[in-house]
Amino acid sequence: MAESLEDRLKALIVETLVLEDVDPASIETDAALFGEGLGLDSIDALELALAIHSEFGVRTQEDDPNNREYYYSVKSLAEFIRREQEKPSAAEA
Repeated sequence: MAESLEDRLKALIVETLVLEDVDPASIETDAALFGEGLGLDSIDALELALAIHSEFGVRTQEDDPNNREYYYSVKSLAEFIRREQEKPSAAEA
């Protein structure tokens, strides 16, 4: 069975942020990644954004007011990536 996007994101979070004490499977898909949830901070967000761009070819804009929403949880990140990957690229237009 193919690994889901959510599972890939969980593994990417653990690998990118070197969360040695965190098992990717223990990250709840709907749980907050920042603050009370997984406890990530703004530096983690930058590292994660770079890793997501590298892995999935999508990026958020620095001044996008929806960034908090996109990075809220694994689920919201997966939804954002799916939406962005469905858009036609500038090369195709």
